[in-house]
Amino acid sequence: MTAWNADTEADVGGADTVTVVEGSSFCISSHSGDISPDGGTNGAFYQDTRVVSRWILRINGALREPLVAQRPDAYEATFVGRAKWPDGRYDSPLVVRQERHIGPGLQDDITLENYSAEPVDCDIELLVDADQADLFDVKGGRSTKDATMTRNVKGSELVIEAVRNGQRRGTAIRAAGAEISDGMLRFRATIPARGKWSTSVIVVPLINGVAPSEPFTEGGLPRHRTGVQRHLAWEENVPRIDVADGNVEETLRRSQSDLGSLRIFDAEHPERAAVAAGAPWFMALFGRDSLLSSYMSLLVDPTLAAGTLQTLATIQGTKVDTDSEEQPGRIPHEVRLGVTAGLSLGGTAYYGTADATPLFVSLLGELSRWGLSDDIIDSLIPHADRALEWIEQYGDLDGDGFVEYLRPNTHGLVNQGWKDSWDGINFADGQMAEPPIALCEVQAYVYSAYVARSLLARSDGDSALEQHWAERAAALKEAFNEKFWLPDRGYFAVALDKDKNPVDACTSNMGHCLWVGIVDEDKAPSVVDHLMSPQMFTGWGIRTLATDMGAYNPVSYHNGSVWPHDTALVATGLMRYGFVDEAKRIASGILDAAEHFDGQLPELFCGFDRSEFHGPVPYPTACSPQAWAAATPIQLARILLRFDPDFTRNVVHLAPILPEDIGNFRAGNVLLGHSRVTISAHGREGSIEGLPTGLKLLKEPRPPLDDRLGGRPGD
Repeated sequence: MTAWNADTEADVGGADTVTVVEGSSFCISSHSGDISPDGGTNGAFYQDTRVVSRWILRINGALREPLVAQRPDAYEATFVGRAKWPDGRYDSPLVVRQERHIGPGLQDDITLENYSAEPVDCDIELLVDADQADLFDVKGGRSTKDATMTRNVKGSELVIEAVRNGQRRGTAIRAAGAEISDGMLRFRATIPARGKWSTSVIVVPLINGVAPSEPFTEGGLPRHRTGVQRHLAWEENVPRIDVADGNVEETLRRSQSDLGSLRIFDAEHPERAAVAAGAPWFMALFGRDSLLSSYMSLLVDPTLAAGTLQTLATIQGTKVDTDSEEQPGRIPHEVRLGVTAGLSLGGTAYYGTADATPLFVSLLGELSRWGLSDDIIDSLIPHADRALEWIEQYGDLDGDGFVEYLRPNTHGLVNQGWKDSWDGINFADGQMAEPPIALCEVQAYVYSAYVARSLLARSDGDSALEQHWAERAAALKEAFNEKFWLPDRGYFAVALDKDKNPVDACTSNMGHCLWVGIVDEDKAPSVVDHLMSPQMFTGWGIRTLATDMGAYNPVSYHNGSVWPHDTALVATGLMRYGFVDEAKRIASGILDAAEHFDGQLPELFCGFDRSEFHGPVPYPTACSPQAWAAATPIQLARILLRFDPDFTRNVVHLAPILPEDIGNFRAGNVLLGHSRVTISAHGREGSIEGLPTGLKLLKEPRPPLDDRLGGRPGD
């Protein structure tokens, strides 16, 4: 079985690669458009299987000279190059344009244009292969084994298939006018003077011989496909952002577009959109990632959170399974479709995560305040109750009131919080903590889940249930502040280890505890001081681990790097406890960093101090676009606006504290309940146009949710 803890990060192909993505399909190629079998992770993928592993265009026996590659939309790319003239003359007037579309397969529209005054005979070869390798093997750099491969020319197409673990995966490749062999499509064309020649190459993936329901076709228009129409509809319905600071405006618009490209859809419920974790390797439903990303993007589209919750609810655990770590009520970590995914995950869904289950309940509570249909919320409450049962019956391994994790097998994740790399949880001296491990932020998420369920019960008029979960929340908060607090250091332990010893490293995790409000008020100032110290705040964002810790490494995955989403949640926590100036500093740092990444924040970047280099230093294998990172600017905009609707109390809070250099801010077409509103703000002034009837605007921050526990129904 594949060791999961070795695969939490993976090669993304290098700086010169071009990635296109639609739903869970994606293609990684070189800057020329070619896919080399020696390219490692390059290829076209459909349902977690590499359906194209070689795609090399040769004209007159030579590769193209690449000129430009551009990606006008997430799902398409254009490659332009110069082709060899038959006599090899310098400065060839033969230009090749390749327009690529990804979706239920791949379509490449290839055009050769002759800019000379004489006709030219061209020999055009497309070298192709499809190793049908599972995504897990590709991203892990492992060779594909135990597969029976066949390559057959069937009529007008080349069919390449592999049988592995009882499943047959295949690729059918065709193009009009091609001479087809077992590894090549060949064309012979005479291109007139000042004329063109073109063809369309179609790739159709096959699963047990069956093609997708809407494959690419020669007669179809790629932009008319369902996936493209969904993306265009997304662009039409997201907020219209206008900001005086052009860089902030571009970052927010790019975030919205990236979130749209990262949506995936349930074939049985095509109206539901959930958010995948990130491109290229994590175009799948991830419990924690999808829940946090949809929470952070509520300002853009709250229905994305609804779709994520509904989709996860359909695969909530129902039985105990040691291989997949499924347990009744547990929300999965990841869902995959590849042939060997079952071997890696113990099934197509892997459940080894400690935090997705409480985050499910917490997000449902937040969503209930955004004015969506009561039917959506009501249908999910039974799943929230099953999640709470998991917390108490399975999550708390030893009955001490805290949720711990310990993998029950040898192939699951060693660490099962958001810092899930094998070395992600360690003591101040650098020694790694041993499981069972109780993470500080997981207890915070559980606290948030208890608060959410209490307030949901209040909305339903169930005072007994409301009181029950309010008491559970209060008890957990008291125990947490007693057991996790390190009085001699002035911050919270990142975890408790197998012996209940506090894991004393100074980490960003405690910022998540501020976000949900589990931190006692008297401890918050010291926590904030540590988070804002030079050891933690780089000027761009918050490090995952302080510079004076034994395991610190600014070029590590989880031990000193900066993760934008992590930083955004820390800033949200600071704002919740009233540390407004500090939250604004953090928000400004991340938005400045985004400018250096052309408005598209990566999954993470290196933890070097801002004073050391002109811009943030990229992390070599960071995913981009990545859902958490894409949602980060949206979440920062929300906390700077201090925008919080609460339909359960018929109010919406708006109390902006925008930095002056951002200038005027305007977001139109914002979905609020069943209405579209316009939010305008400058500095500390703000207004909302088009409020739904009965909803009152309060120009003050929303009080902490746990302040309402035990209060009157109208509070």
